[in-house]
Amino acid sequence: MDETNAKSESDRNPHILCHFKFSGDKKMFSSNHTILTEFILLGLTDDPVLEKILFGVFLVIYLITLAGNLCMILLIRTNSHLQTPMYFFLGHLSFVDICYSSNVTPNMLHNFLSEQKTISYAGCFTQCLLFIALVITEFYILASMALDRYVAICSPLHYSSRMSKNICICLVIVPYMYGFLSGFSQSLLTFHLSFCGSLEINHFYCADPPLIMLACSDTHVKKMAMFVVAGFTLSSSLFIILLSYLFIFTTILRIHSAEGRHKAFSTCASHLTIVTLFYGTLFCMYIRPPAEKSVEESKIIAVFYSFLSPMLNPLIYSLRNKDVILAMQQMIRGKSFRKVAG
Repeated sequence: MDETNAKSESDRNPHILCHFKFSGDKKMFSSNHTILTEFILLGLTDDPVLEKILFGVFLVIYLITLAGNLCMILLIRTNSHLQTPMYFFLGHLSFVDICYSSNVTPNMLHNFLSEQKTISYAGCFTQCLLFIALVITEFYILASMALDRYVAICSPLHYSSRMSKNICICLVIVPYMYGFLSGFSQSLLTFHLSFCGSLEINHFYCADPPLIMLACSDTHVKKMAMFVVAGFTLSSSLFIILLSYLFIFTTILRIHSAEGRHKAFSTCASHLTIVTLFYGTLFCMYIRPPAEKSVEESKIIAVFYSFLSPMLNPLIYSLRNKDVILAMQQMIRGKSFRKVAG
């Protein structure tokens, strides 16, 4: 590339800087590579009017998500009747949902109102890392919740020993550790790729599939690693959930009274609903190789698990769970009593 062409390229895209490859002590200029300072997120739409409407919609969803999950965590921490393994896992699920939603939503809301829909290279790396880490963590927390329901229904007499405090802590720590190690390694592989040409990410957050499509270097290793990690995570966590529920349903069918069967199944209904929503959308997202059409479709699918799933999780558990409803009533009555007393 001569000096005139390099200058015109720089004028057309100010986010591209020169990239130098180091070989020993020598500095070599490469015209095929660029150092990136920013990416451009195309988002869900480029219609200014629709962007304002979507800003309002997603702001309301985000506020409901924060309020619902924070309320769930507060209830679990303050109510003695909710100090059980089931609600211990539910509290961590709410925490992950808050982090999950907060990783994407604030930047997306800012871009709805901004002409410069950019995200820094470091910000994109962080967003990609946290997204993968939190998704994987949520998979295995849902699996841990399935194991808890299995022990509670199939081995009620041994529940307190098999779901002791130390075991519950391990069933939460391991998902966090595996999730963040996987997220870090996957993000390193993604951002080790060379990006050239367009800096536009065809998504509303820094996701692996559209980032891979921007790469001008060999993406075979990254694609294989992504499919291996995603495939293992989906299959192993889903296997734990399905096997747990196989034993649960077998046990429920052995219960003679209809009331007993209904009571046993009702403790699993909320968890099953959340699992169906979360796994269903993510299966659609990651079982296909990155392509222009699949990326467009994945943006719609991503709305469900990035925004609706974290919002619906506390609502599903609070509306279908008598213990949570009772705890909320006690908290409201307690506040009302303090106001009257004051």
